[in-house]
Amino acid sequence: QVQLVESGGGLVQAGGSLRLSCAASGRTFSSYVVAWFRQAPGKEREFVAAIRWSGSNTYYADSVKGRFTISRDNAKNAVYLQMNSLKPEDTAVYYCAVGLSPSVESALYSYWGQGTQVTVSS
Repeated sequence: QVQLVESGGGLVQAGGSLRLSCAASGRTFSSYVVAWFRQAPGKEREFVAAIRWSGSNTYYADSVKGRFTISRDNAKNAVYLQMNSLKPEDTAVYYCAVGLSPSVESALYSYWGQGTQVTVSS
């Protein structure tokens, strides 16, 4: 099966930056999509960004376009989320997930990590 481990979360002031990492293992990912989702307290899980394991296509939620960048390192089986110009409303637990196609629907992703907390103070 697939194992996903997120890291890089923490506490940062508004306007600051964080880089999240998602380390993947367990199988080859050449035909998969890796996405980042986030879930704030009392809110539903929402799509943040996605990247195909092969090719250059990336996808972003409107709320993070221009501030967040998703990238991957195939040699390390890792996907990253560079988050700049962070806002208090970005505070959430961030999850990486693997699925077959890029979608904003969390139900279409089969594998999930345990999440990493990001807290942005004002």
